Order: sequence, then structure tokens, then C-alpha cells
Amino acid sequence: MTNIYDLLVIGGGINGTAIARDAAGRGLSVLLCEKDDLASHTSSASTKLIHGGLRYLEQYEFRLVRESLKEREVLLKAAPHIIWPLRFVLPYDKGLRPAWLLRLGLFLYDYMGGRKILPPTRTVNLLRGDHAGLLHPRLKKGFEYSDCWVKDSRLVVLNAMDAKAKGADISTRTEVKQLIQTDGIYSAEILKNGYLKTIYAKGVVNAAGPWVSRVLKKVDTGNNGKDVRLIKGSHIVTHKLFDGPQAYIFQNSDDRIIFAIPYEQDYTLIGTTDVPCSKDDGKAEISEEEISYLCDATNEYFMRSISKKDIFWSYSGIRPLYDDQSDSASTVTRDYVLSLYDETNDAPFLSVYGGKITTSRKLAEHALEKLRPFYSTMSDAWTREAIFPGGDIPNTDFESFLTALQEEYPHIGRNVLKHLARSYGTCSEIIIKQNKSLGQMFGPILSEEEVNYLVKHEFVTQADDVLWRRTKLGLTLTKEESETFKKWFAENYTEQ
Repeated sequence: MTNIYDLLVIGGGINGTAIARDAAGRGLSVLLCEKDDLASHTSSASTKLIHGGLRYLEQYEFRLVRESLKEREVLLKAAPHIIWPLRFVLPYDKGLRPAWLLRLGLFLYDYMGGRKILPPTRTVNLLRGDHAGLLHPRLKKGFEYSDCWVKDSRLVVLNAMDAKAKGADISTRTEVKQLIQTDGIYSAEILKNGYLKTIYAKGVVNAAGPWVSRVLKKVDTGNNGKDVRLIKGSHIVTHKLFDGPQAYIFQNSDDRIIFAIPYEQDYTLIGTTDVPCSKDDGKAEISEEEISYLCDATNEYFMRSISKKDIFWSYSGIRPLYDDQSDSASTVTRDYVLSLYDETNDAPFLSVYGGKITTSRKLAEHALEKLRPFYSTMSDAWTREAIFPGGDIPNTDFESFLTALQEEYPHIGRNVLKHLARSYGTCSEIIIKQNKSLGQMFGPILSEEEVNYLVKHEFVTQADDVLWRRTKLGLTLTKEESETFKKWFAENYTEQ
């Protein structure tokens, strides 16, 4: 038996890639297998926020909120190109939560996490400034507070890139078909490009998201999947509903909240829903009921009404939450649970339930601590001060970095440079310096050199990996531009 990995990680979402990164940085040999592309499912279907989770305070999830609030600034420093501060406006609406309760919650939100960079909460007049004429006249006062925005699927990719840089093997389009544990070693039969092969590992992390119970069944045939609760969350994207840089958080009469967030320059992102889901196939589509719910909730606040015909795009994801027996989907814990199967076994099998993008780094840290007894040579935690690829922007000052790029490369259009800088940070110069020209352009932003970089460095194997996960340029390309790109990609790269 040769080539035994210390750890096999199953799942290429945010939790799996964060664990692979942390483990590789601690000196473990790691193989990550993802049956589709990185961030193909739940991790690219989020509300795209690095946030504490204001509404979790009402559910007494203080540990989760405090950890999340602390992580905002850790991640902001680590990846200032794909994460940036965003101000949220919470209107006070008479008949819902009282103003004193909102202010108390935001006071806790400001001080629970040791905020240093982000500005504090303030009271705002909703009849003036960016809000004037935007919201219904009954809404006169609100509170403005801080959280952060994140390019969610890009954070997944950066974790995978950093894991690879530290020695991990990242294998996409690779499905683990069978797992057998014998004498402290797992043999895993994996399928890639139509070929089966067997690899060996001393331990397994099951970070398969919606498929977590299905993977667990490979080692525990009696598992009935009752430990996971699948909740579908859907979002809609409309053309821009407001011009200001702020986002809005709206209370609903059912005690849930929705966000309305500036998205990709020209759009507004609205979500999310909480709908129980019985299927574990990972496939999710928005329902008519969800569309109506999001439109109706939005129309309760904005003067400009929206309906189904205003929806430019929608997406849905399935959250694999730990089943805490809560009565409703919206109150199921968003905290993560790390479960070791058969703790007496010398070969660990760790399943990951729940979690959110904000806590992915801490989740990984806790997962590795849970695995520490099985790996005597594992080094200590290291990710808190680490920078993600492309994140080494001087003083984390993105605007100064972008200005310097524009001065150095005046022949490249501002919108193209801003896209490259926001997507790749300091790694954008790898793309720019390949050639004085960026090669063939597919629409106004996407270039041949960018695609070549993505294939070489970011595990891209299919055209949609580029359009919908590494970038969101699938939103803005015309049908003809999209078809031209897909044809070019097929001619230059064999899709797998």
C-alpha cells in the first residue's frame, strides 16, 4: 500500500476547502475530492455576507453570533479584494419589534465581537439622503450598522488555492464511490473522468453539505439521515432598485427578515427564504411561493413595487443544518456541529453539519482540534493571521491599490481593471503581465488571459465554472457573447 494521505476531505464547498487549507498548513497530507466544481452548490448560493447574524440574537445563539462578529474583521484583513464593509439600514416599523429592542440588539452586535475596523451603529432619518422617496412614508426612522460583503464562491476557491500551495491535492469532478476502513486505514474508490482508482487515507472529513448523510452511510449503513435537516434558501436578483451604496434589512410579520443588497453594480439581490427540503440531491430551484414571498416582503418597504416579471435571475441552495428538533425552518440552529463517528476508532471519520461562510475558518480550526488526538505530528493553529492568495494589498486599502493599477496599466479599461482587482487582488497582475493585450474579449469585461489564468490556477474545467462561480459575468454577457465564449472554451480546453 503506497501513497497514504493523512486526511481525505470529501466536499469542495466552504467548509471542506477551509478544513483542507488548515490541515495542509499544519503539515498533514491532504486530498480533497469534490464531485462537481468547487462551490457548485450551497457555498455559491448564499446571501454573500460576512456577518454576525443579527436575528440569531433572538434565538439566544450568543456563541455563534460572537464568533461570527469576531471573524468579520479577521476575514476582511485576509481577503480585502473579495470582502469589503457594507452598511445595513434596518427601518423601524411600528407594530413589529419595538425601537428599543432593535437598538439593544444592535448595541450587543456592536460590542460582542470586539469591533475595531467597522464603524458603529447610528440612527438615520429615512426621509432624507439616499433613503428619501425610496421607502414607504410610514418608515421615518431606522438604524444603520456594519457587516461585510463577500464574493462567496471566490472565497471557496481561495481556500482551495491556499491548500494546494501548502501541499494539498485538490481534485474536482471526482466522486468518492466507496469507503472501507480496515486496520486503521480507509480505502476510497474514487471516480474521475470515467476512471475508477483507489486511494488510502488515515482519516476522513465528511464535508459533503447536503450529501453529508449519504456519505456517512458509506461507513455506517444503518444511518438514517435524521441528524441533518435540509433547508432551502432562495434569492432573486432584480435590476437595481436603489442607487445608494447601502443595503437594507427588512423585518417581516412572520418574524423573519430579508435583505436587499446592491449586487454586481447593476442589480439588487433580495433574499432569503427558509423552506424545509426532503431531498438530499443538492438540487434546488425557487418555487412560485418563494417568489411571491420575496416580492411581497420587498413591496412592504420599497415604494417601487416588484413582481415576478422584474426578476432577472434567481438561485437557490440547500443548507445542511444540524437537526436540533426546532419547530420551524427559520429557528433551526445555524451553528455548526462536528461529529466523530465511532470515537473509539483509530481512524477518524468526522462529519460536518451546518456552519456558514463567516465561521468557516473557525469551523476548520475546531475540526482540526477535534482530529488532533489522531495526528501526533500536527502543528498548531495558524490561519488567524494568514492572508489569502491575492489578499496582500498594502494596508488592506483596496481603492489605493486599484488607483496604482490604473496608473501602471492605463491601456486597460477601468471597468476591466476593477473587475480583475476585485476578483484576484494582487494576483491580477499575473493576468495583466502575461501580455500587453488581454487577448480576445468576451463581452466588455471577460478576457482570454483571465480565462487562461482561471484554468491554470483556479481548477476551472468547464465554461460555467468561469461564468457562474469564479466570476458572475454570466449575468451580464448577452446570449450571443455567452455562446461565443462557450464555443471558444470548448475549442481551447477539453471540458471534463
